[in-house]
Amino acid sequence: MDKNIYNKIGDNMKVKIFDEETEEDLEEKINTFLEETEKEVIDIKYQVSACVFGEEQIYCFSAMVIYY
Repeated sequence: MDKNIYNKIGDNMKVKIFDEETEEDLEEKINTFLEETEKEVIDIKYQVSACVFGEEQIYCFSAMVIYY
């Protein structure tokens, strides 16, 4: 990889973190962000975590959008 290309992309790279309680809310937030941004998306990382609090299960749906 040409170091000049990496420096141009790497120097301008940014991330946006999303964290929602439902998959639908996460989809909506990411889609809105993608529609409103003029940046080029490099990657999207998705994660789900769950825990038990008493008798309740709590889910966390999160994603990191990497862009420049």
